[in-house]
Amino acid sequence: MKASRFLIRTLKEAPADAEIISHQLMIRSGMIQRIAAGIYTFMPLGLRVMHKIEAIVREEMNRADALEMLMPMVQPAELWQASQRLTQYGPELLRFKDRHARDFVLGPTHEEVIAEVARKSLDSYRQLPLVLYQIQSKFRDEIRPRFGVMRGREFVMKDAYSFDRDAAGLARTYQRMFETYQCILTRLGLNFRAVAADNGAIGGSGSHEFHVIAETGEDAIAYCPTSDYAANVEAAPAPALLDVRASPRQALAKAATPGKTTCQDVAHYLSIPIERTVKSLALVVEKKESATYGPEVWLLLLRGDHTLNEVKAGHLPQLSGFRFANEQEIKERFGAPPGCLGPLGAQKPVKILADCTVARMSDFVVGANEAGFHWTGVNWGRDLAEPEVVDLRNVVKGDRSPDGKGTLSICRGIEVGHIFQLGTRYSDIMDAHYLDETGASRPLMMGCYGIGITRLLGAAIEQNFDAHGILWPTAIAPFEVVLCPIGYQRSEAVQKATDQLYAALIEQRIDVILDDRNERVGVMFADWELVGIPHRFIISERGLKENTVEYQGRSDTHPTPLALEQAVTHIVNLRNF
Repeated sequence: MKASRFLIRTLKEAPADAEIISHQLMIRSGMIQRIAAGIYTFMPLGLRVMHKIEAIVREEMNRADALEMLMPMVQPAELWQASQRLTQYGPELLRFKDRHARDFVLGPTHEEVIAEVARKSLDSYRQLPLVLYQIQSKFRDEIRPRFGVMRGREFVMKDAYSFDRDAAGLARTYQRMFETYQCILTRLGLNFRAVAADNGAIGGSGSHEFHVIAETGEDAIAYCPTSDYAANVEAAPAPALLDVRASPRQALAKAATPGKTTCQDVAHYLSIPIERTVKSLALVVEKKESATYGPEVWLLLLRGDHTLNEVKAGHLPQLSGFRFANEQEIKERFGAPPGCLGPLGAQKPVKILADCTVARMSDFVVGANEAGFHWTGVNWGRDLAEPEVVDLRNVVKGDRSPDGKGTLSICRGIEVGHIFQLGTRYSDIMDAHYLDETGASRPLMMGCYGIGITRLLGAAIEQNFDAHGILWPTAIAPFEVVLCPIGYQRSEAVQKATDQLYAALIEQRIDVILDDRNERVGVMFADWELVGIPHRFIISERGLKENTVEYQGRSDTHPTPLALEQAVTHIVNLRNF
């Protein structure tokens, strides 16, 4: 490819709404153009990267004996009614009617469609196991699309679905897909972690997320540096930090804490460690059963330096569909404003849940349900009834690893893939069955395996950039090599040597672009550093007098002279390294 025939349009500054580095660099390098909020046109440069990612994903999926297919983005709403997700999915699911007033949706995912495909296509155990996959656009009507392609409304995704006879077969397929995802991300040249995760709205049992490690990641990952343990903080279990509960040593007393409403402020005012304080969070669950209609208030107790894990709380049956209590509800129930709540002396009955660590604390401090006061020396059994104990908190750095092999550290990650063991969640409800050897009808055991193609593109940039622009891993760079001739239009020697090198690289199937534009050297170098081409050759009359060209890797601070005839071999060797 010659640059004069390629659409190159770089910008010195990113638009003001580009918040993160990948969004900024993709706009500045001319990879994408914004059409509407969360909707982008992929320009030729960006599409080349996307196609390279797709090719690696496709090769590895095919190697795992998965079969490629293509399902429609437009889906009949009755499939979503059948799965009972039409209302569950919420406003992210874009609904519309066709000219005949029939209801349709734009697919954010394809569990319903693939279950329908399986219902019509799979009828015998002899067809199993089977993995089907597609690479296709999805649409999720995000309330606040942001971060460019990282959280767009329209995006490209590879989603795969497996079908097995039983749980043992699903476990084997799931492990094969787990290993396939590891191969994909390794070939893409990314630093990543696979972590245990929550299944969310898709349902099912076990799942893993694949995260590209980056400081700008939205997700916190808990991992053990001395073992293989890793989990999304949302899914990481947080056992009690105390082995046993100590006996009471203090009398219950009310202490004045004027104007102190946070555990940190209370601890500082009382000259105690924050670890001796307990925070109280008021939640409301709307009960719609006829006998218990109305709001049910729960008080959740966590150690003062810990934070509530809302995903864990939401999975508790008694807190299903919870929301945080508003100020009026708090005053009615506790007789005090937020900031001084506690489990002692509420004006109306409340149900209490204590985090595992809080349940083993003694002589702790809680709000007194009175502005400007806290109770000190509080103890279970003596001052408070023994609580219902649950895991409520987020893990923190230094917690014991759940596998018992060390302590946890926390890093940030960008979720680029998620795999699920769905089991019979969809096959049961959508009647996707097969006949076993005896002729008995059994539900298909399903798995789901998604990886974000466009999100991978953004995540790769978030992990690989410097002050000059993108630092693409070679496997997915839009071009592997750029030739930067100085005076290409003016010097016959430079043009001849450049054209010969260009032809030799193409002969070796090396993806190369020749910058034959009539641009100043500084502009030419700045463009390709911004775009992030891994390898650059500079061809000049001065170098050619000594039969040399200058090679510079994207991360190199200075160019290295090479004999002209060694240039191609140098790139081939780097490729095979």
